[in-house]
Amino acid sequence: MNDYPRLQTARLLLRAFTLEDAPDVHKLVGASEIADTTLNIPHPYEQGMAEEWISTHVERFEKGQATHFAITLRADNSLAGGIGLEINSRSDRGEIGYWVAVHLWNQGICTEAAGEVLRYAFEELGLNRVQATHFSRNPASGRVMQKIGMLHEGTLRQYVRKLDVYEDLEMYSILRQEWQ
Repeated sequence: MNDYPRLQTARLLLRAFTLEDAPDVHKLVGASEIADTTLNIPHPYEQGMAEEWISTHVERFEKGQATHFAITLRADNSLAGGIGLEINSRSDRGEIGYWVAVHLWNQGICTEAAGEVLRYAFEELGLNRVQATHFSRNPASGRVMQKIGMLHEGTLRQYVRKLDVYEDLEMYSILRQEWQ
């Protein structure tokens, strides 16, 4: 775990999640607004789910499959959210996914974290492409993608099902040559 990356921005420290973060993860992710705007977070978020999720991170990192970061505020070390980079090493491609605590929405935290993860993906991992998707009905997430330089590639119509509703996804990406 000593080689797990730690990334910093002006306001944030992105670090590995630990099991000590589980109560805060459970509390923050348990908000229905988080589940409503993310593909893979269920509602209700049951006891033990945070620990189970966090316990997968080191192995997936060591296998080169993903890097998951706790987004913490440098001012007080409080947990603000999470951001992950799923890695397809065969194609030198990554996919960013994120969530931020509801009480911290609209403060630029997600954009700041996503920009730093993008830098990590291109400069440290040498990826060629980074992509992300968001529910069409959640344009705020798309604004994060636009602010970090991603381009809209299209709409994936009724691409996923969440809570028995087929959802459209908006696909964004950026290539290393566009980022530099």
